[in-house]
Amino acid sequence: MNMPISFEEFLKTCQNAHPSEDWPKGLQALWYDAKGNWNASHDIAQDMPSILGSWIHAYLHRKEGDQFNANYWYRRANREFPDLTMDEELKNLVEYVINNQSPNRSK
Repeated sequence: MNMPISFEEFLKTCQNAHPSEDWPKGLQALWYDAKGNWNASHDIAQDMPSILGSWIHAYLHRKEGDQFNANYWYRRANREFPDLTMDEELKNLVEYVINNQSPNRSK
């Protein structure tokens, strides 16, 4: 499965049984979250020792309502606690990965 080029295309892939193994780990984690599998998403994010992994980790703990833990991970991601809906933050994360982690896009 090709890497989606937009958030809308990403959402369409949620009809599939699983994300592409060729996708960056961050996009796979976000896919599982979009499918409602918080645990699978968290398992991937916590194994990503990067700013993106920390941002996804923060988003997931915010989503579960653990603001203390979310704040810790936002700090690790060099981000402020967002004033966005969860859907808006998911879209921002997906678009960030698509625009910055795709092997077919110039940076």
